[in-house]
Amino acid sequence: MGKLRTEYEVTCPCCHATLVIDEGLKRVVRHVEAERADKPKLDDAHQILADAKAKRDALFEQSVQSERTRGDALSKRFEEALRQAKDEPVTKPSRDFDLD
Repeated sequence: MGKLRTEYEVTCPCCHATLVIDEGLKRVVRHVEAERADKPKLDDAHQILADAKAKRDALFEQSVQSERTRGDALSKRFEEALRQAKDEPVTKPSRDFDLD
């Protein structure tokens, strides 16, 4: 597509994309993104997928371990609360009805 006389190109200072602006329309008519330096190559796709699988497996193992120890942690908290309840004196609870 040819460039018109009313169009001019501007490079974005942030993302380095090329913007084509039409002076008559006063808007961007086209933009081209700059090539990224960290763009993954197709040759590295197998390694990227293997790394992602290893990360997922590690997160799964971590969640399995936390679920295994969760029951122990809950039983410890229950025992501690039971011990505290035994140490507190037994009092008659006050009701809102009795306050009148």
